[in-house]
Amino acid sequence: MSGHSKWATTKHKKAVIDGRRAKAFAKLIKNIEVAARAGGADLQGNPALEVAVAKAKKTSVPNDNIDRAVKRGAGLTGESVDYQEIIYEARGPQGSAVLIECLTDNKNRAASEVRLAVTRNGGTIADPGSVSYLFARKGVVGLPKRELTEDDLLMAVLDAGAEEVKESGESFEVHSEPQDLRAVVAGLDDAGIEYETDEVEFVPSMQVDLDADAARKFLRLVDALEDLDDVQNVYSNADISAEVMAELEED
Repeated sequence: MSGHSKWATTKHKKAVIDGRRAKAFAKLIKNIEVAARAGGADLQGNPALEVAVAKAKKTSVPNDNIDRAVKRGAGLTGESVDYQEIIYEARGPQGSAVLIECLTDNKNRAASEVRLAVTRNGGTIADPGSVSYLFARKGVVGLPKRELTEDDLLMAVLDAGAEEVKESGESFEVHSEPQDLRAVVAGLDDAGIEYETDEVEFVPSMQVDLDADAARKFLRLVDALEDLDDVQNVYSNADISAEVMAELEED
């Protein structure tokens, strides 16, 4: 799941414990197929494919699976791969905003399954545009603080096009325009600064603090959405404080 808020970090750890690697692999494979279909099988001439393959390798997707996905996406196996990208908008607990990013080969199935998951788990499908205006598309690099200071980071990434550095618990986030993400990552590499994630994401302009009851419902909603094969990413402006998260972990 993309995003680096407190709930996303917790969700990621839970996903590993729950053994949902196969689901994560399938989503990474789909990204490879889409990139190969759009720009061909040559990694050198297809930056989007190069990034998709690098992410899959970083997550330990087997090389055979990656190679097959590249060939399948590029049409070298005779199979047809044609995914549509669709974004659904929804409202979650306490008026939180949710964006659901799908890659699907069946738009009707995706729409039906997303609607069912949202309505069964306390959310409501929103009209197009009524939620998305609360988000901006940004490049986001997530990295642990370790011994780093905000000034250390800014020195490494400011000239590469980074817009701001944000603190999030024990982590930093570096935000940039999507087209500057690769340059920001290169700036970190040049400075010898290790990072954990680099994604183009929807970043909320404001956040909604959830109480414990709303947080429980929200995490159930996200669980249900992430279990859908067509859903690639779930973004939200919901924020769960450390205190509320500690309360949930006692449940």
